[in-house]
Amino acid sequence: MAGLYFEQFGVGQVFEHEIRRTVTEADNVWFCGATYNPAQIHIDAEYCKSTEFGQPLVNSIFTLGLVVGLTVQDTTLGTTVANLGFTDIVFPKPVFAGDTIRAVTTVQDIRESKSRPNAGIVTFLHEGVNQRGEVVCSSKRQALMLRSPG
Repeated sequence: MAGLYFEQFGVGQVFEHEIRRTVTEADNVWFCGATYNPAQIHIDAEYCKSTEFGQPLVNSIFTLGLVVGLTVQDTTLGTTVANLGFTDIVFPKPVFAGDTIRAVTTVQDIRESKSRPNAGIVTFLHEGVNQRGEVVCSSKRQALMLRSPG
């Protein structure tokens, strides 16, 4: 399914995204390597045994990227001009290998673009939720969205 155009969004609109994804240890190790993040809390299982978590934490930036990625098919696929910013990013619960993440999006604001007549700005609240129903990530995202061509 293609994303929605600016006019198709309404304040308060909620998307319960269908696609879910189980995070693997390989995801976390690859992401840390690809981003040059050598933090022991993410990649050293022996070290993590001595932490309050007892196991490696999934890199929070991977979690944010996954949550946003899970939302794209229903909201912005092919209709986004650009992401303008992310704010209010929080990670209230840790993510571990084996957790299954799903996303919920709420449209918080819609406004005309002052500089682009073919687009408008939509503010999304994206929330990532694990298999226990716990919010693991939350972020507001401002996106420049195309207007419908017709």
